[in-house]
Amino acid sequence: MYRFGEAQPSYWEATADRDQVTPESLSGEQSCDVAVIGGGYTGMSAAYHLARDYQTDVRVLEAGHIGWGASGRNGGFCSVGGSKLELEAELSAFGIKNVRQYYQSQVDAIRLVKEIIQDENIDTPIQGDSELEVAHTPRAFANMKSHAARQLRLLGLDIEALSAEAFRERYFDSAELHGATRLRPTFGLHPLRYALGLAKATERVGARLHPKSEVLNWSKADGKQVLTTAGGVLRAKKVVMAGNGFTPEHLRKEFYGVPLPMISAIIVTRRLTDSELEQHNWKTENPSINSREVLNYFRLLPDNRFMFGGRGHATGSPDGSRQIFEKLKSELKRQWPAWQDIEIEYRWHGLICMTRRKTPCIGMIDGDPDVFYGFGYHGNGVNTSNWAGKQIADWIGSGRKAAPDSLPVMVRGLSPRFPFATQRLKYLALALRWKHFQDRR
Repeated sequence: MYRFGEAQPSYWEATADRDQVTPESLSGEQSCDVAVIGGGYTGMSAAYHLARDYQTDVRVLEAGHIGWGASGRNGGFCSVGGSKLELEAELSAFGIKNVRQYYQSQVDAIRLVKEIIQDENIDTPIQGDSELEVAHTPRAFANMKSHAARQLRLLGLDIEALSAEAFRERYFDSAELHGATRLRPTFGLHPLRYALGLAKATERVGARLHPKSEVLNWSKADGKQVLTTAGGVLRAKKVVMAGNGFTPEHLRKEFYGVPLPMISAIIVTRRLTDSELEQHNWKTENPSINSREVLNYFRLLPDNRFMFGGRGHATGSPDGSRQIFEKLKSELKRQWPAWQDIEIEYRWHGLICMTRRKTPCIGMIDGDPDVFYGFGYHGNGVNTSNWAGKQIADWIGSGRKAAPDSLPVMVRGLSPRFPFATQRLKYLALALRWKHFQDRR
């Protein structure tokens, strides 16, 4: 998962246009106002908005190639989410006003991504306008209807419940359909084409990008943050940590034990024919998920390939990874039995990032006002990360010491560390087993 010199064998890598950005690795002794660690959506958005809106001298250091990490591997869902807390827990911990502000920021974040695509003419299709959640049992549908009613009434989200019959007529049919919900706004995109397009825009507004420039050491000297790579040294007044699931925790003690990387796995089929799509009455480009505790997410891509994803193996071992891909294939065929003989042409892994408090972490290090961060998007990073990067840019650009009012309380500051941090993968494996058991009930 951390072989920075190797690209994942993904559908996105196979269909991306890398010629639009050709930056160079960091070399020699250099300096800037703001250095960003991580060349994904968070880091690129921070750099883009700093350079465009505040004329800041900013550099981005990426360990792999641009889009190497989760920003080039995810399922391409630009959707509402980012928190793994149940609604009741959110309301109890933060209150209705703060929870409403958070979900409004999620809607704003989706609009931000669409605006960047349109303003910068980024070459990615915008597919659909909603996220569809399919109930895998009648009990799940009853819970979903109740939850949707509360989301509409308390949070003002644009959500509706649909019977299995109404859903089947409008969207698709499957062997695991007992009703569904439709939540707006959401759309699908090509995540790597978007990442590369954002990188091109970031360069255009004056920021400099340095791929294959892993930060090996981070120190402070003469009031400057000093970042050392294999090829050079970058001195900066401020640093933004933007690694999400790939956050290099060893570089700063404040980050150790805070993120929990969780492996994701995705498969993509060959192109489906119109007659094959008709076998399951497929009529939608909307990104979709199911209601399982260990959920699957899926969408029809512009060239009629079918993408199907889920959680990966807890440790990422080769045998475990092979088992996960076989399980994904069998799940796809079980849920869409007419597609038993559809070949799988692409398969790859990525990382999502969890936190102990189950919400994103956006802020400034206590005791060091020159270090900012954004991570922990809980599998909902496309919109949340871009929005987080802009919040960080506006915070730095404003010169404020305290968190801006636009930053919801739910995301402010670092989450508590996971206990026994070296054992995180072991109790993650136990948690996944428990959730699989709940899905079988």
